[in-house]
Amino acid sequence: MLGPWVRVPAGSPEPLLWGFLHLFMPDISIRLATSKDAEIIADLSRQTFYETFASRNTTSDMEKFMNEQFTREKLIQEVNEPWLVFFLAVSNNEPVGYVKLRDGAVPSELVGQSCIEIARIYSIERMIGKGVGKKLMQTSQDVAKERKKQILWLAVWKENQRAINFYNQWGFEIFGEQGFLLGDDLQKDWLMKKLLV
Repeated sequence: MLGPWVRVPAGSPEPLLWGFLHLFMPDISIRLATSKDAEIIADLSRQTFYETFASRNTTSDMEKFMNEQFTREKLIQEVNEPWLVFFLAVSNNEPVGYVKLRDGAVPSELVGQSCIEIARIYSIERMIGKGVGKKLMQTSQDVAKERKKQILWLAVWKENQRAINFYNQWGFEIFGEQGFLLGDDLQKDWLMKKLLV
């Protein structure tokens, strides 16, 4: 018999299997990050970026990017910028992901429109697929709507198909592209947007 804490989706063909799997789903909470979280955000940023991209880029490009453009000091400073908002995903008192929202400059295709950018959204490797990204994305949408934004947009590396699939599932569509310099490698990112109205 399933305990009262197990919620079985309506019409689920495998309620016992669902109940069993539910017991192993991590409890994830989202909270607004403050200046006190700056070092946590910086370390999480570097960890998740390296986990996501190191295997598909050269060591020299990764080292140059991490040591020049993505330093711990620069990332700590970001948390205090007034046009940036960070949210932390926490599971069992451990930071497992974060999202960085930027209310500022937009691509030429979005000039004059009410937008907010998901500048970064990451989960630590072992928590991918366990609901971290889903909760961070929902939080991003909620913030955008609270601020009366009409468009949520982001940039994603063309080679990061897992992320592209995730964004497609949330209703994002490609509307352009831009360059991204990783070390000495000028890469191409898709620009994607989602209409919120």
